[in-house]
Amino acid sequence: MLNRRNLLQGIAAGAGSALTVSMDPQRLLAATDESRTTKRVIFFMQNQGFDPKTCIPEGMPQSGSLANKTLPEPISPLESYKDRLHIINGLHGTHTSPSHSAFFGALGGYRGGDGVPPSASTIDYEISKVLPETLLPHLCIGMDSIENMTAKPTVANLSASGAGQPIFMHSNPNHLYQMLYGGISTGDIRRQHEARSNLLEQVEKLAAAKGKTLPANTQKQYGQYVQGFRDVNGLRDRLAKVSDHLREFAPTVDERYTRPEFETDWHDALLELGISALTSGITNTLTIGSGRGEIFGAWKGLGVEQQGHNLGHMAQPGNPIWIKIRQYNSRMLVKIMEALDSIPEGSGTMMDHTLIVYTSNNADKQHTSGANWPVMLLGNFDGAFKSGCFTQLDGKRPINALYSTILEMAGATCDRFNMDEKLAKKFDSGNGAVKEILA
Repeated sequence: MLNRRNLLQGIAAGAGSALTVSMDPQRLLAATDESRTTKRVIFFMQNQGFDPKTCIPEGMPQSGSLANKTLPEPISPLESYKDRLHIINGLHGTHTSPSHSAFFGALGGYRGGDGVPPSASTIDYEISKVLPETLLPHLCIGMDSIENMTAKPTVANLSASGAGQPIFMHSNPNHLYQMLYGGISTGDIRRQHEARSNLLEQVEKLAAAKGKTLPANTQKQYGQYVQGFRDVNGLRDRLAKVSDHLREFAPTVDERYTRPEFETDWHDALLELGISALTSGITNTLTIGSGRGEIFGAWKGLGVEQQGHNLGHMAQPGNPIWIKIRQYNSRMLVKIMEALDSIPEGSGTMMDHTLIVYTSNNADKQHTSGANWPVMLLGNFDGAFKSGCFTQLDGKRPINALYSTILEMAGATCDRFNMDEKLAKKFDSGNGAVKEILA
């Protein structure tokens, strides 16, 4: 049943997503031309920590090639892709206060906490500004228990476009499908899309008119809220202008969307939508929050009955529960790579020009000081990063340095990311890119 409450759910996602672009929507077609190359970045954040013993091959204490090594069981689905894998150990995030979660600080490289607003933009948003313009500069999806995703279809814990400006994650695949593909759908999806569109246009006009009567000191804040509605409406119009192109990439809506048996049905559907947004050229930057940046999360579809906070109190190495969760993550990474590999781009494929960054918003474990923050990279970003290897760092460079490196390889100039000289003297032994991980 359609009602105002249901139609307005998810509007917050537009209010913080910086959707405004000036490009002609028809340029989307040119952006997916096989003769062109376009870099793209995916951030995959798993909650509860990323223990290095679940990703570093046994008996490999020092940097070296993965060629003659067997990957640990938790990431075994990546075995056939280890020539594209780069495992990094020895970065730190002690300055982010990541115990339970660094929240916005995990991608921002600054102090974070539960309920603490972002103090600056995050790396995924900054990357989206550097990469070629797209219809939706940055897409965030969040995976959790079915109850949480239903009750809160959008939450903001990981990404931000600036201080006090969170970017919301989409957690209900039905809402996200309507936003991306409602204009090319039929039946109930089309009717819901049109009803939502009409309502949002009315809300935008009403909000803009009412905002003029507010006190001057609150008009700016209210203006950002109005801009959110304007951005969502504008995105819908831009997508409608390339509807023929989008039909080729739109996923099929099935019972996973409408009648999920487990939360993993929605996880899979969300991943499918994220992949379609990349392959269609709708976006070049995708952030995936498994656990949505908090200490919750559920994987009953994998046969894991435990959920939420208790999962973080379990040792990850050798734990059959965490082996299932990490293997599920790894299979998701494989799905992304296979999809991008299937689409020619330039002299190779989309995956040749893509970087996937897999880590945790909790560093190495749930209750952590952040002294070690393991990361896996997949893809070499058009030859910029080493691959097929393991790199052991000395623990003196922060995650900010990794983010500076990615920005630099994307084409920006960035000696330090969200770290001033005073903070750097205490937490960073170097300056600029982490040269050990570059090709």
